[in-house]
Parts: sequence; C-alpha cells; structure tokens
Amino acid sequence: MPFALFAWAWNTVIGSIGTFGRLMLLVADTTTGLVSEATRLRHPWKETLTQAWFMMSVAFFPAILIAIPFAIVIQAQVGSLAAQVGATSQAGAAGGLGVIRQAAPMVSGILLGGAVGAAIAADLGARTIREEIDAIRTMGINPNHRLVGPRVAAMLIVGPLLCILIIFIAMCTIYATMLMQGGVAGAFFNSFAAFASTTDLFIAIAKTVIFGILVVFIASQRGMEAGGGPKGVADGVNAAVVIGVLTTFTANVLITQLLSIWIPEQAL
Repeated sequence: MPFALFAWAWNTVIGSIGTFGRLMLLVADTTTGLVSEATRLRHPWKETLTQAWFMMSVAFFPAILIAIPFAIVIQAQVGSLAAQVGATSQAGAAGGLGVIRQAAPMVSGILLGGAVGAAIAADLGARTIREEIDAIRTMGINPNHRLVGPRVAAMLIVGPLLCILIIFIAMCTIYATMLMQGGVAGAFFNSFAAFASTTDLFIAIAKTVIFGILVVFIASQRGMEAGGGPKGVADGVNAAVVIGVLTTFTANVLITQLLSIWIPEQAL
C-alpha cells in the first residue's frame, strides 16, 4: 500500500510538471505567433471579433446577476461596520473601493474561468475528438496561431469591457443600497472622489485581463489535449474550470501582495 501511494504521488507530480511545461510551450508559441501576425498585418481580426462577441455573450448576463448580490453583501457589511465606528459617511466610498480594487476583478475572473473557460475548452475539445486539430496541422497551419491566438486577442477586448460593466452595475447597486441605509448622496460622492483614483480602475482592468489570458491558455490546453471521446471533453471542461478559477484566486493574491509592496496605498 505505501508503495502504491508513493507511485501515485510520483506519477501525479511528474504529470503535473509535464502539463505545466506543455502549457508554457503553448503560451510561448501562441504569443510569438500573435505578435508576428499582428506586426505583419496578418492577424485574423474577423475571428478575433467573433470570439470576442461569443465571450461577451456568454458572460454578460451572469456578470449582471453576480455583480448585484455581490455589491449588496459588500455594502451591507461595510455599512454595518461603519455605523459601529461612527463613519457612516464613509461607508459608500469604502464599499465602492472594495468593489473596484478586489470584487470586480475577482468576479470577472470567476466568470471568465467558469463560463468562458468552459466554452473554450468544450469548443476546442470537440474539435480535437473530431480530429479537426489534426487536419489543421496536416494542412501546415499552426493550430495555436489559428485557434488560440484569436481567443487571446479577443480576451484583450472582452476583459476591460467586462470589468467596467461589473464596476458600473456594482457601483449603482452600492449607491442604491447606501440610500436605503439612510446615507446622503453628497457624502457618498465626496468621500468616493477623495479616496478613489483612476489608478484603481486601471489596476482592476489590468488584473481582469491577466486573469482572462490565464483562463484562455488553460482552457485551450485542456481542450486541445482532450481524448477518449465525449467523456474526455467533459473531463477537459471540468479541469479547465477548476484550474482556471484556482489560478485566478492565486494570481489575485500574488498581484495584491505585489501592489501592497510597490504601491502601498493601492492595497486593500
């Protein structure tokens, strides 16, 4: 039994290292191809816009449905704490900053990892088991450049739009919640303007783009390595969602810690 457990652990570690290595090769090859095609004006923009529309259609309504209760919970907790310390006038600003700096990027990352990542993995997985990927290679076309590159470029468009949408919906929800808690509109805007800055928005958008690109690469790898028929595709989709969401949380912790060191006032 101990030997079997050791063998399982060893195979798991070796397999994980191999998977990570293939992911790095995918990232390097796709990035090189994306930059090369963009500089030579050969990038497939039609496919990129098609993928961007698909991603946004998948994440649009879930973003609204998640942003509203997320903002209500944040404002309820912050408002209660602010009332206990006598800082009711600052409750709206604190809730708004929490949404911009942490909630919006995380909600975006979860949506991208769950909805968009699953859709990408399912699409590429279905193409793989139908041997479309092999057919593309046979024609001398690099599938990383043809299939993954446009999805990465599309994420550069969808990420900022999704983050801004979530921030807008959440801020409107926080404002309405603050008014229902007896807050004053003028105090909300004054306190928010005093603490928030455009840097917060840029950081939130940058984090969302980073999360989205990570999700695209992970989902693309799991889809293109799917095997074993429909069950293999389902396993690839499940792995893409789980790994994508966990990677989003891990990346958020690392980025937040780095910001707390480099830009202390940006840490929350």
